[in-house]
Amino acid sequence: MCSYLPFRQGGYVKISLYSFGFKHTAPPEADLVWDVRFLPNPYWVPALKSLNGRDPQVALHVLDNESGREFLSRLEPLLAFLLDQYEEQQREELVIAVGCTGGVHRSVAVVEHLHGILDRQGRIVRVSHRDIAKQ
Repeated sequence: MCSYLPFRQGGYVKISLYSFGFKHTAPPEADLVWDVRFLPNPYWVPALKSLNGRDPQVALHVLDNESGREFLSRLEPLLAFLLDQYEEQQREELVIAVGCTGGVHRSVAVVEHLHGILDRQGRIVRVSHRDIAKQ
């Protein structure tokens, strides 16, 4: 499924969001790679270990804390700025890869959050949780 976002000037940019685990290497096609291993790791919480970042409990553990809130408060304006820049340059594609250790918890939660931001803006993106099943 490819999704396209109209340029203000009449072109189109394709947006893809990938979650991945650094232990499985970063996606080579990524334009931007964001490392979120600084966020709290649900892997070490027995009740959360077997879940993934799509689960609301995991997302809360990862994002609803001082580090997570600060990260999101900086990420949202950065994302808006970058998308404006890509549109002004009439870039055809933006691939953002978000990585944590295994690609199951933190990176998935962040990608889902980014997807929510873009969805609320009326943008359509391709989302891939590349390593979510490799736990």
